[in-house]
Amino acid sequence: MNFTSKAVFLAEKVSDKIQSDALENPDKVYFPNFGTGDNILKSGFSINRVFANIGGFEIYWYGVIITFGLLLALIYGFKKSKQVGCDPDRVTDAVVLGIIGAVIGLRAYYVIFSWDNYVDETGRVMWAEIFNIRDGGLAFYGGLIGAILVGGIVAKLRKLRLTALLDVVGPCFLIGSCIGRWGNFANQEAFGSNTNMPWGMFSYSTYKYLSNHSSQLLEKGVEVEPFAPVHPCFLYESLWCLVGFILLHLYFKHRKFDGEVFLMYIGWYGLGRAIIEGFRTDSLYIMNIRVSQLVAGSLFVISVVLIIVFRSIVKRNDQYQFFYQTDISKAQLEQSNKYDEFMKEKKELKKKISQAKQNGESFAEFKQELDTKYSSKALKEYLGK
Repeated sequence: MNFTSKAVFLAEKVSDKIQSDALENPDKVYFPNFGTGDNILKSGFSINRVFANIGGFEIYWYGVIITFGLLLALIYGFKKSKQVGCDPDRVTDAVVLGIIGAVIGLRAYYVIFSWDNYVDETGRVMWAEIFNIRDGGLAFYGGLIGAILVGGIVAKLRKLRLTALLDVVGPCFLIGSCIGRWGNFANQEAFGSNTNMPWGMFSYSTYKYLSNHSSQLLEKGVEVEPFAPVHPCFLYESLWCLVGFILLHLYFKHRKFDGEVFLMYIGWYGLGRAIIEGFRTDSLYIMNIRVSQLVAGSLFVISVVLIIVFRSIVKRNDQYQFFYQTDISKAQLEQSNKYDEFMKEKKELKKKISQAKQNGESFAEFKQELDTKYSSKALKEYLGK
């Protein structure tokens, strides 16, 4: 299914002035149809892909934005973890290793479905390019698979119920995607075919990409005009994820079973991605089928079916327990709360020692209490380990 094959006939080229300006200023981005009068979006503004240069090493906005999104997602996730009965300390183990799995999956998925880009004319694999992720080239579904596989294994080893943990992970993915997609804007990638809509975007990067790939796109039924504005698909997905996060956050306390929120996330994201992917010009293909569109559409259908099935099962099962209702979860959270209390008391004692030092008072008694009552051995005994 292709939603973009006729898009070019609806779009007009940008003015000769913008064409000339874009070729002379490749870092500028324009929204030529925005508003009726002159404004900065119409006249264009510059985007520097480089956030900072440290000792000759360039740090790109792409990485900074993705990292920021990841941090916000982690903050939200840790605040939500106890609500589903998961000990934050155990969650940390699953999340840290899950992130590693996600990074590997993000790149591996992209490389697999665009393998020709990583092999030179002699058939030699360009390993340096495969491991270079600073310029982009990450596929979301690969990250999702990697995170669930690795994080799921760790969650199992740490005696967490994976479905409960995934209910927290779903909204976190939406936070990460909502913010992370703006990294695509900084890189001027993840855009679509031509449009005359007010938010249609144009830059030297969009022109260059469409010029270099027009023949390949035409073979897949997508006709494009390099000098016409394009759909800012990154924006569509960012807004879609924002709305999805708000809806799931509001629904969270009403979930009917562990894993329902995650299935809703899969369905919501899948529906949006299936539609938005139809506009994109940089899709990964198997023959003439867009991989992400096929996967997204399938996941939407599967998630809806599973929600209906599991709701029916839970409704008939009076013995169903959420993870937070189980004895193992209660024991883990009790131990977590005891640990937090122990560390709080230890911090307060250290503060007393520091104040005593500043006031020139004796702190030997406090120091002795710290060494005996709050040692590592004392902590293990307090937690019953």
